[in-house]
Formats: sequence, structure tokens, C-alpha cells
Amino acid sequence: MRATGIVRRIDDLGRVVVPKEIRRTLKIREGDSLEIYTDREGEIILKKYSPMLEMGELAKQYVDTLAQNAGGIVAVTDRDHIIAVSTGGKKDLLQKPISKALEKNMSARNNVVAEAESKDYITVTEEKLPFSYEIIYPIIASGDVIGSVILLGRSDDRRFGATEEALVAFSANFFGKQMEQ
Repeated sequence: MRATGIVRRIDDLGRVVVPKEIRRTLKIREGDSLEIYTDREGEIILKKYSPMLEMGELAKQYVDTLAQNAGGIVAVTDRDHIIAVSTGGKKDLLQKPISKALEKNMSARNNVVAEAESKDYITVTEEKLPFSYEIIYPIIASGDVIGSVILLGRSDDRRFGATEEALVAFSANFFGKQMEQ
């Protein structure tokens, strides 16, 4: 653990303000949940909570199954990182932060079906990756965007159609419903 040099007092309601610099660095937004941990030495640890991480094992199995049926590479994200990737894309994508463009797109609740040359194409991470086609649907649970399902194709893959788009839409809806239970 690293010291920040910032000291804050607890107010009369038991609240502590997390400094803006730390919130910005850790991408903690208004309304985000923080999980609270304690240890035996009396330390309190705040960790950004991602409801999608609870779905981690299911998401890992799901992406491989979807990739077998839809072709291409399938990824599932929370609001900050790619949490599950099908075989063939793990090295390039797994645990990478999502791009600002994808974050903005998810917040706007937009679906994307695009080719790399089109103006609608969104890079999934800040790195330039060799994908030519994409389908992206946000995962919405209880009215909140909590992640996305992404299907990516390379230039040598066949182009995606209505069937693949329906599979991605179904998958995003499935994860949203699972989080509501």
C-alpha cells in the first residue's frame, strides 16, 4: 500500500471525502459503489466495486460458447476493464482498460455495429488492435449500465450479420437479467 499524504477528517455523520485527484485517477464516478475491507492492523481499504466481477466465472464460460457460435472474438467488460475474453483474444484484451470512446458509448447506451473504416467504429482499448468488424451492446441492470458485450472480427473472418447482432444483444440482455437476480 502506498501513502498519498492526504489526511481527511470524519464528519459528524461518519463520512470521509475521497479526494478528487484519487477519484479521477481510479475512475470513481458519482454513484459508484465502493467495497469496504478491514484488516487486523486496523486499516480500512476501499475498493471500487464492480458487479460484473461477480459474474466472472460465468462470463468466462459464456464468451467461449458465444465465440463458437458467432465466430470472432467475444469480450465482456465492466465499466472500466475487459473482464472476460474468448480464446484467441486473451493476450490482446483480457484485463485491459476500456477506451474512453467505449466508456462514453456505454454511458450513452448506444449499440454499435461497425467496420473499422466507418465513422461509427469504436476502439475497444486505447491500443490499436487488428480488428475489422465489431458489434457492441451495453449491459443494463436495474436501469444502470454496468458493462458491455463485444464481438470482434478480423479481416480474414466473415462479416457479421443480423444473427451475430442478435446473439450479442441477447447476451447483453442475459447478463443484465442475471445481475438483477
